[in-house]
Amino acid sequence: MSKTSLKTTDEWNTINWAKVQRKVFKLQKRIFQAVKSGDKVKAKKLQKLLLKSHFAKLLATRKVTQDNRGKKTAGVDGKKVLHYTQRFKLVNELNIKGYKAKALRRIWIPKPGRNEERPLGIPTIKDRAMQALVKSALEPYWEAQFEGTSYGFRPGRSAHDAIDRIWSVIKQKSKYVLDADISKCFDKINHDYLLSKVDCPTCIKHLIKQWLKCGVIDNGVFEDTDFGTPQGGVISPLLANIALHGMIKEIKSHFPANKRRKDGTYKTGYQPTIIRYADDFVIIHEDYKVILQCKSLINEWLNKVGLELKSSKTRICHTLNDIEIDGRMEKAGFDFLGFNIRSYPMGKHHSSKNGHGKTLGFKTMIKPSNKAIKAHHEEIKKVIKNHKTAPQSALIQKLNPIIRGWCNYYKTVNSKETFTTEDMVTWRMLRAWAVSRVKKGKTIDKLSKYFSNGKHGKWTFQTKEGYHLISHADTGIKRHTLVKPESSPYDGNWTYWSKRRGDYPETPTRVAKLLMKQKGKCSLCRQNFTPDDLIEVDHIIPKSKGGKDTSKNYQALHRHCHDVKSRNDGSYDWSDNDHEWKDDVLTVPMTRD
Repeated sequence: MSKTSLKTTDEWNTINWAKVQRKVFKLQKRIFQAVKSGDKVKAKKLQKLLLKSHFAKLLATRKVTQDNRGKKTAGVDGKKVLHYTQRFKLVNELNIKGYKAKALRRIWIPKPGRNEERPLGIPTIKDRAMQALVKSALEPYWEAQFEGTSYGFRPGRSAHDAIDRIWSVIKQKSKYVLDADISKCFDKINHDYLLSKVDCPTCIKHLIKQWLKCGVIDNGVFEDTDFGTPQGGVISPLLANIALHGMIKEIKSHFPANKRRKDGTYKTGYQPTIIRYADDFVIIHEDYKVILQCKSLINEWLNKVGLELKSSKTRICHTLNDIEIDGRMEKAGFDFLGFNIRSYPMGKHHSSKNGHGKTLGFKTMIKPSNKAIKAHHEEIKKVIKNHKTAPQSALIQKLNPIIRGWCNYYKTVNSKETFTTEDMVTWRMLRAWAVSRVKKGKTIDKLSKYFSNGKHGKWTFQTKEGYHLISHADTGIKRHTLVKPESSPYDGNWTYWSKRRGDYPETPTRVAKLLMKQKGKCSLCRQNFTPDDLIEVDHIIPKSKGGKDTSKNYQALHRHCHDVKSRNDGSYDWSDNDHEWKDDVLTVPMTRD
């Protein structure tokens, strides 16, 4: 490596990132507070200031070259900025004046659990960095305005918040539900509508228009993008949320907050409850006629945006009873974000009680959906099939993260029975795998090579070296705490957000304990972990230098801080241009896509 490269590397590593983050967040917090107080003129001035900030450009560059999972995916120019020598150059190129967006690179990825593919539009690394910069100015402005029951693609909010909100609405009374899905939301949003609604300085609007109109190259063929905001862009989820903002408020405005009864008294809380997660949403109300009216109003509102409901995924049902809709019986309950939600009459389950101790006659329960369970089976089956001749330890190391991640996602609901069943299904698959590897006539004797007495009894799937398959049922049920409707990471309440980060359902136990021990701060830069940060578990003393796999030798770091620490302690593998780690790492996502 040349002296110039080493010097540049040192310069990037020695940037005072704590100061950079403080300066940028201070501006973002001022934007958030200005919008909250109704002073949008001041907020837009601050947005322009943020776009010119060298600190904001540094953070945007770090995000797309170090933190993003897609950092190794090139755009149409074939460039991947991964090395320190190129990062300062990219920072200096992030200027609005003279900027021109390049076309997107189209790639196709499979949809989970389906034989379909989803198109992604991958911007160049420079376009991604510019989008990250603009997003840093736009997001706090809109976070101050977004509706409290909108949860998808927002910092500090998750699918679990949406599910918990639904449960709180139906746990005391059975209701009708419009379970709806918007057809090809990202692909069909009307550009003129979005640009008229985005409410930002003209310079930002011109950038957004470029990204919307830049076109896509698919297998060497250029296609215009006249509609939609392509999936794959850094700013696309935020733009989709902006386009759909106001839907909840508009629909609720057609109904009175309180309805007068025949006896002259008023029924409070008559407006429907609308809970949205990106392009999926549910409308809940006790009156079937209100649900029908909401469906009609939703169609009218979406038409302005250039969207429509997907008929195959939109249905009306009841949380407790099977009902007939247009001559067809609809079973009680519905699936949402991988969960099945319904109320069960007394019998198999004990009845819930209301706040006054009165028996309700039903119990509302949320479980993993059958579709999610089937997809989990298929994923495990595929891994086992791909490891027919692999060592048992390799199969265990591949399966454990899949099982752990799936259980962490569903551990906030009534999943104990499902977890037990999944262990039995997985065991049968593994027994068939083991039988296929032994000679006929010696099955029982040879199976002891793969199954032995251990943590899960005599038939524990483990190796002599100590590798063992974890059990679904080992995951404890831990209820999720619903996020406060008006709270945002941009409000600066780090005590609240640091605690939530540790309690997040998909945060592994080891990471949660480290966050508690470190009081929600990174051990290296001493900055609070934000809801969007990627956390990696690092060995304080690298394993390559004799460090042990013990809790005393673990610490939680930002991904970029882990990068710096590993370079300094020699545990970084310089022979690999794609920046692979020698040390074990664990990445913890905050939102589910």
